[in-house]
Order: sequence, then C-alpha cells, then structure tokens
Amino acid sequence: MVEKFKSGFVNIIGNPNVGKSTLMNKLVGERLSIITSKVQTTRHRILGIVTTPEMQIVLSDTPGILNPAYELQNRMMSFVEEAFKDADVILYVVEPNQKKLENELLNEKLHRLKIPIIILVNKIDLSNQAEVEETVDYWHKQLPKADVLPISALNHFNIDFLLEKIKNLLPEGPMYYPEDQLTDKSERFIVNEIIREKILENYEQEIPYAVEVVTERFIEEEDVIRIYADIYVERDSQKGILIGHQGNSLSKIGREARLEIQDFFQKKIFLKLFVKVKKNWRKNNRDLEHFGY
Repeated sequence: MVEKFKSGFVNIIGNPNVGKSTLMNKLVGERLSIITSKVQTTRHRILGIVTTPEMQIVLSDTPGILNPAYELQNRMMSFVEEAFKDADVILYVVEPNQKKLENELLNEKLHRLKIPIIILVNKIDLSNQAEVEETVDYWHKQLPKADVLPISALNHFNIDFLLEKIKNLLPEGPMYYPEDQLTDKSERFIVNEIIREKILENYEQEIPYAVEVVTERFIEEEDVIRIYADIYVERDSQKGILIGHQGNSLSKIGREARLEIQDFFQKKIFLKLFVKVKKNWRKNNRDLEHFGY
C-alpha cells in the first residue's frame, strides 16, 4: 500500500527567548530566523518549509508572546494571533519550570484549542532532570490531550523524533510549495534579518529595538551580489552610537553581516550600509506599514 502524502501548517508559539527560532532553524536545516540571547528578536512571522518524499511541513516562527507596550509590539502580537487561527498543529515551546504564556488572553486561547498541540520543554541541557520531569508533569496535567516532549533544539536532541510526531499528526494534503523552497521570505528579507541580528549582538539597551533594516538594492551579478541597505533608528543620538567613532562600529556590523550573507548565498557579497533617522517609527502606523508590519 502506497503511503499518502501528508502536509500542513505547524506554527511555533511561546514566550520570548525560549528557543523558537533555534527550533525552526534546526527543523528546516537553514538559518532562516535570527537567534540572539535578547528577547523580542523575531518581529515577523517567518515560514520555514520542510519537504520529504512523504510530507511537507510549513513551519511558522512567530514573535515571542508579550503584553504589548507600543504599536510595533501590537503588530507583532497580531502575527501570533494569526498563528492560532491557521495551524494544523501547534508547537508550544516552554523552558523548564515555565508555567504559562506571558499574555493571559493567549494563554486561555491555548487551552481552548481543538487542534493537536505538542508542548516542547526546550533547553533541557541547561536544566536538571528533576526540574524537567516536574515541568513535563505540570503540562500533562494542564493540557491532558497534548503531547509533551523534552528537547534541546540547540543540541538537536529529540528533533528527529519530533519530526516523526508531526508527520503522524498532519492531514493528507498537497505540496503547498516547490520541494526546493525553504521559506516564503525574499532574499532582501533574509539580508535585512542578518544585518539586524548583528546589531542585536553588538549593541545593548535600546539601540537594537529602535532599529529597522531595509535593503534598497539587491543586484545579483555573475560573480558578486551587490547589496545597499538602510538602517533606520529613531533618534540622532542612536545614529551616532550605531556609526561609532570614525565609522568603526558600523564597519564591524558590515563585516560580520557580509560574511554571514556570503555564507547563506554561497557567493561573494559587496555590502554598503547607510544609517538614517525616522523618528518614533515604532509608534507610527504609516512607518510600520512601510516596513512590512
């Protein structure tokens, strides 16, 4: 008997910094979502596509769940709301000793879901067995119909087992995307996210959260890709910090981003960065729409 092809939408939710992006990157096998130790790293809903001869999983990495403080965060939470509505399976990522989502309304919604839920207790390599067992037991009691699986996304522990679990839960369906496609995001989006990741890694306090990156030109030639990107901040003082003395800080960001972009596209990269001020863009609806939120 020939096994029928399975496909579906598997959406990843969880509090900030629990390892959702690391998990999706491991499942897809590429770095599609940026990963840093800072919260609120993921701002958009990013699809990652896993295709095998038996199935296609359309994964969705979402922003960490929080209680919004300004309009950008409202937009980020709307991506999470969408993830509840169109999923065939929900992956709810928690850390050992975590008891609920940060946002109470979404926490209640999770308990009312009718679709399959897999609760993933991530970062077990940073915990102890007693704490992990206590967390697994807690979520078994909270959501008796859900599967609860300890994992370490970073160390690939139980990831293959998770893929098999997802396959068993998916409905029969078509191939939604070409088998060689890894994401729904454009090349420019990937570039923007890599540059933003380097800013998150190199700056503290408000700078990383006040930054948005827009690739204005992406010119692919035979032996090189030429990229011209604008980095937007909210204040002139932030622009000065980002550029640094004699442009040294911006040069460091450019070097690190260029190497990673080069690795992703497997081609020589020319990267030119410009820093611009767009005051209070995180609270401005028109600016947020321009930036794709």
